Amino acid sequence: MDKTDLAPLIQAFDRLAGGDFHMGGEWRAVHEICQAHEGEWPFDWGHALCHRIEGDDWNADYWYRRAGKRRPAGTVAEEWSAMKAELSAHL
Repeated sequence: MDKTDLAPLIQAFDRLAGGDFHMGGEWRAVHEICQAHEGEWPFDWGHALCHRIEGDDWNADYWYRRAGKRRPAGTVAEEWSAMKAELSAHL
């Protein structure tokens, strides 16, 4: 994984967060970025969060497993905050 690939993911999630994580164009943009990097843990984690936002728990859990993560108990915003901190450390 090229570290520069993480910047667009973080930026796209920040835009999605700015819209209070609502489904729509920003969600689709994040989802497309994640799909383009399937098999890379940060993007699989992002994919999990996308499906959590969507309300598709089964699919979200699949992607959490692929990313080696567990679904957190907190809110989507809390998860994004923790995810952003971890991804930013890899830039």
